[in-house]
Amino acid sequence: MEAYKLMSLKHGELYPLFINSTTAMPVGEWLEAEDHPTKGYAHRPGWHCLPETDAPHLKMEPKGKPQRVWVRVEIGGYETVQRPPSQGGEWYLANWMKIMEVV
Repeated sequence: MEAYKLMSLKHGELYPLFINSTTAMPVGEWLEAEDHPTKGYAHRPGWHCLPETDAPHLKMEPKGKPQRVWVRVEIGGYETVQRPPSQGGEWYLANWMKIMEVV
């Protein structure tokens, strides 16, 4: 299934925004979700993805942070979770993800 994920772009490499944010993510490889409980964040294991490039609760250009970009991903083994419209509405929590391209 196709979905979208917002990621940090640093020195030409892609990174998750918040959880496990120091690990570069390769393009074109299937990645299994890992569980990284992080203080201050709700425990929602899996790759967090959206059906569209819309996450109103996240800034595209936060001060002092790396550039953020949307990537098109393929996902597998996912569940759909309903979030408030202010957080993008429908989320996919996926067990597997493959980054296809920056959009």
